[in-house]
Order: sequence, then structure tokens, then C-alpha cells
Amino acid sequence: MTAMRRAAVQNGRDGFTLVEVLAAFAIASVIIIAASALVHDVVLQFDRGARSVNDAERFMLAIHRLSADFGSARMVPRRTKGGAAIAFVGEAASGKKPARVTFVGAASVASGPQGDNVVTLSSERDGEVTRLVRRGASWLGPWSRFEDHVLGDSVILFEGRWDISFVFARLTPERGLAWYSSWIDEPTLPRFVRLLVRDRASGRDLLGEADFLIRANAPAACGRPDAAVACLAVAPSVRSDARRSAR
Repeated sequence: MTAMRRAAVQNGRDGFTLVEVLAAFAIASVIIIAASALVHDVVLQFDRGARSVNDAERFMLAIHRLSADFGSARMVPRRTKGGAAIAFVGEAASGKKPARVTFVGAASVASGPQGDNVVTLSSERDGEVTRLVRRGASWLGPWSRFEDHVLGDSVILFEGRWDISFVFARLTPERGLAWYSSWIDEPTLPRFVRLLVRDRASGRDLLGEADFLIRANAPAACGRPDAAVACLAVAPSVRSDARRSAR
């Protein structure tokens, strides 16, 4: 056998057949598809985990903000069509009207000399998503109306496919708590405000009993020694007891 023929035979033995090449491509394709699916699943799970962490962080920040707002609520009068009333209104959702809480609270440090603020918290639905939105404005004084204030600085505290509402509590003579779905034109502030966030699909309460304490239970003028007795006589209205209790 000549050297050229031996080389041709040797080259034929060292090469790949068409079947072997196709089999190699098929195996490589399977490996690439499996790796892509694995990477996609890892990224998806990471995204879900990151979204859950983000929601938890937003809830924590919102709870902190709400605790500061309600804790600073002022027991001051406001003007209404029927006369003077406490500057605190808690409205239950009705039809397309969202649940809303409006009150006067202490201004933040950034507000400086502007004094107290009117704060509004409302649950606003946009399609399947419901948002808890906070707005504020400088308080114009004890004889102004809530309607006189132009609210701005909208901040979305959190959002999701949830139902968001508030309920309000006062202390009973037996030192218990009576809960109500609204708080309008009362002579005093509620003692607690509870935020309810329920998953629309499962009905699960996402926050449990998220109760915010309102520290003020008398006007600032009650700090005077000669006004203490009169301030201790402040009591909730009888009309409150006649309302339907929030469940």
C-alpha cells in the first residue's frame, strides 16, 4: 500500500461521519435548552422573592409612616356647615367612593414654620390594583374647612390586588373597645385606627391587627390647670353607639 493510500485510510478513520455530527448537535441543543430553562426558572424565582421582599419593605415603611401620622393627630376644631366639629373624619368606602381618613397632624421637620398639616389617607382602586395614597397640605387654622385645603404631595404607600379599609375604635365605659366603620362629626378623636389589607383572592388579612394609637384625647388647652376639670368631662357622643359596629 502506497504512502498516499495509507494516509487516506488514516484520515478516514480520524474523521466524523454525518450521523455523528448530527448526534452531537442534538445533544448540544438539549443541553442549551435545559440550561436556558434552568436559568429562566432561577431568574423567575429570584424575581418573585425580590418582589416579596420589596412588598414587605413597603409595608414596613408604610406602617412606620402611618404610626407617626396617627400618633401626631391633633384634637382641634374645624368648621362645617353644621358648626364646629373635631378635625377628624373617617369615611367608609361606598360605591366608587374610596375609604378615606382626614385629620390634622404635626408637620414634619421639613415643613418647618408651616405648622400642622392636614393629612388624607385614601384607598384608590385602578383596575385590579388598589393603592393607599397619602396627601397633605398646611393646616389653615381651627376655623377652616377641610374642603378649603388643596391637598398635594401624593405618595403611594403601597399597592396591590388588595382591599384596603379603615375602622375606628373608642374606649367603652367598661374599658373595652367599640369599633366603627366610620367616624364623622364626633366630639372627640378615636382612640385607635386599624388598617385592614385583605387579599382579594383569598380574603387573607395581610397585616393582622395593624392598630395605630391616637395619643391626643383632649385639646391642647387642657394643659392649663384651670381647664383640667372641663376637659375630663369630654365623652363620646351617644350617636356613635347607635352606629353599626365595624366587623
